[in-house]
Amino acid sequence: MTVTIRPADKQDIAALAELIEEIERFYGSADIQPAEERRAQVEEALFGSLPIASALVVEDTTGDLVGLAAYSFLWPAAGSSHSLFLKELYVRDTLRRQGVGTRLMNELRALAAARPGCSRVEWMTDRDNPRARSFYRRLGFTEFNGKIVYRVDAGMA
Repeated sequence: MTVTIRPADKQDIAALAELIEEIERFYGSADIQPAEERRAQVEEALFGSLPIASALVVEDTTGDLVGLAAYSFLWPAAGSSHSLFLKELYVRDTLRRQGVGTRLMNELRALAAARPGCSRVEWMTDRDNPRARSFYRRLGFTEFNGKIVYRVDAGMA
């Protein structure tokens, strides 16, 4: 199937909110935010007065969004450079194993390379996600064992 990969724009907000629900269900979540709340968060994150993220979207020939790569730039990375941090890479199951994920990763690497001062692309995947780990290995990426991830809810004291 032919797809187009492009930066998300404001017309994608509703479709991105739907795709995020699909991603949540893919990861097994049953606690899904109301659609209007998701739409508002997508709009604020990507298009607010101080956007905190960017996204590439995958659009099929019918105009439906069938994948995304959500990312942000983080500083510092190596020395005083910054990095492109991939938060979410998702391709709808009907398009997996057709090169779409590889194209998204190549686009992200090109974005990072074109940005002055960006020294690398970083991302994480769960240890218990063998399909994602296998995908990254097939692309020639090796797992980095040097960091331990910590996470706490923002409202915790």
